[in-house]
Amino acid sequence: MCDKKIYESINKIQAALAKTGISKDRKNQQQGYAFRGIDDVYGALAPLLAEHGVCVFPRATERTCVERQTQRGGALFYVTVRVEFDFVSSIDGSVHTCITYGEAMDSADKATNKAMSAAYKYACLQTFCIPTEGDNDADATTHDIAPRTPGAQKNVVYPTVDQFKEMLSFCNTEDDIKELLNKQRGNPNLQSLVPLATARKNELAKAANVAAMDAFIEENKDM
Repeated sequence: MCDKKIYESINKIQAALAKTGISKDRKNQQQGYAFRGIDDVYGALAPLLAEHGVCVFPRATERTCVERQTQRGGALFYVTVRVEFDFVSSIDGSVHTCITYGEAMDSADKATNKAMSAAYKYACLQTFCIPTEGDNDADATTHDIAPRTPGAQKNVVYPTVDQFKEMLSFCNTEDDIKELLNKQRGNPNLQSLVPLATARKNELAKAANVAAMDAFIEENKDM
């Protein structure tokens, strides 16, 4: 049985980072703590990944987005992503997969990008055993969030496209499909779910027509 080169390469990168580390040269302006940013991680890892033949491929499998409000009344988008990172050896194609979650907030359209960067940063920190020294920041800014009020939107976890397909398989009536689809109003994959719901509806209608025809034939076969 041959060895998987990916683990040898990861170990060599760990050894290199154990000597040099990644310093905390950035500072959170609101709370004053030092941290290492995503660019610091990229800068330290890029040459080592190339040197030891390791490619990193991200695959986002889940995403949730909740709109919050700042103390000043502005909109703030809170995004959580679940990302699988494949660390692949260019030497023999062996793979090690690391799964992490990334969380971030932004007042415009960068929350998902920040969450993906956070997921990558912590996947690398954990995979290559980079010391954190209490570094638990999500990014360089601290957001001022207004307290939740009764009835405020909760953090809803929506099903993925594949999970929705499975849920549709248990829908046996058009009303079941409508009820399931109505629950996906805030799902970021909604546009991909509607055609699936329509297909399931047509499938049920076709099955009903076939059943009706079979029943008619059975009733009249002796005439």
